[in-house]
Amino acid sequence: MDDPVTNPLPPVPSNPPHPAPPHTLHPARGSALPWLLFVGALALAVWGLWRAFGPQNLGDPLATSLVAFEKQNSLTVFSAQVAPVVASDDDRLFGMLKSRQVAVIPARIDYTLDLSAMSRDRMKWDADKKVLSVLLPPLKVSKPNLDEAHAQYLREGVWITAQAQETLNRNNTLLAEQLATAQGANPVLTGLARSAAKDAIRQNLAIPLEVAGFGSVTVVPRFDGEPG
Repeated sequence: MDDPVTNPLPPVPSNPPHPAPPHTLHPARGSALPWLLFVGALALAVWGLWRAFGPQNLGDPLATSLVAFEKQNSLTVFSAQVAPVVASDDDRLFGMLKSRQVAVIPARIDYTLDLSAMSRDRMKWDADKKVLSVLLPPLKVSKPNLDEAHAQYLREGVWITAQAQETLNRNNTLLAEQLATAQGANPVLTGLARSAAKDAIRQNLAIPLEVAGFGSVTVVPRFDGEPG
């Protein structure tokens, strides 16, 4: 009897090839382009409207300037260091005890602007030229701040009692305050203080106006009594 005939299976390769994956499209990239174009067009439209109508509705430049002044009622614009040299004498026991003291006492003087006195009447706005004219109140000169800790003294006398030393110090302090006040009113120092005040006002007003959208503004400050 013959053996049944069997069909042998085809040999299986050891490394069967894998089919290449089909090329897939990314729908997110394809759909993002119209949105980007729409957003860009919208941004251009908003920018064009702001350029066309924005500068016409910037508000009141004088009100913007007054707000800048309200943030600091008193503005120190300049400080001067002076060193008055003073001398005082003291006699005791019918002139038998004489003493003298020479003192060099450093002092600081501050020059300030009272911005609380500013009002709309002191400002004028030229919209065509973008010029803001500001009339400033007079500068205030502070009382001299004596630095007696760094003062230098030269004393003369055979015997200087404690009472005499106290009197000499008190008299020299009063004289130093008076002399420092006179030195603070020197035209050179007051001129420097006025220039510093004008520079400070230009900066304090030009920057807020530029931020508010008025562009490059020229601020022209002057003090009471100065020609316009």
